[in-house]
Amino acid sequence: MMHSTVLLAVEEAAKEGGLFDLDATLPLMAVQFLILVAVLNVIFYKPLSKSIDDRADYIRNTQVSAQERLAKAQQLAQQYEQKLGETRKQSQSVIAAAQADAQKIGAAKVAEAQQEAQVAREKAGQEIEQQKQEAMRSLEQQVEALSSQILEKLLGQSLAK
Repeated sequence: MMHSTVLLAVEEAAKEGGLFDLDATLPLMAVQFLILVAVLNVIFYKPLSKSIDDRADYIRNTQVSAQERLAKAQQLAQQYEQKLGETRKQSQSVIAAAQADAQKIGAAKVAEAQQEAQVAREKAGQEIEQQKQEAMRSLEQQVEALSSQILEKLLGQSLAK
């Protein structure tokens, strides 16, 4: 009995149309689908694709400007490095020149001091020689005076003269 009920249901369904009815509902469903696609395209896909394109353009422009800025920064850094190197060379040459000048000045001062010391030694030597000469003259006078006193005492006053 059950088997016959199923067969009857299948026969009834076969009379009404089958799994796919080819009446007016299939084209209506196709039209509805196309309308849905058109509405989704206008409402959702076009704005979404526009915002995606805008975002891609923004990213591309940002990358280009960042690369330009990076190139400019590298160029400036290179220029600053060159200027820094030149400045270091100049400062080293200035320092070397100042050291050379200081050595020249120091050598000149030392030579001047040595010359002054030599002059002072010569002057002191001359003064010592003068004092020696004066001392010798004074001693000679004293020796003469003493020798004449000794002669006077020994020989008497009349013979000593």
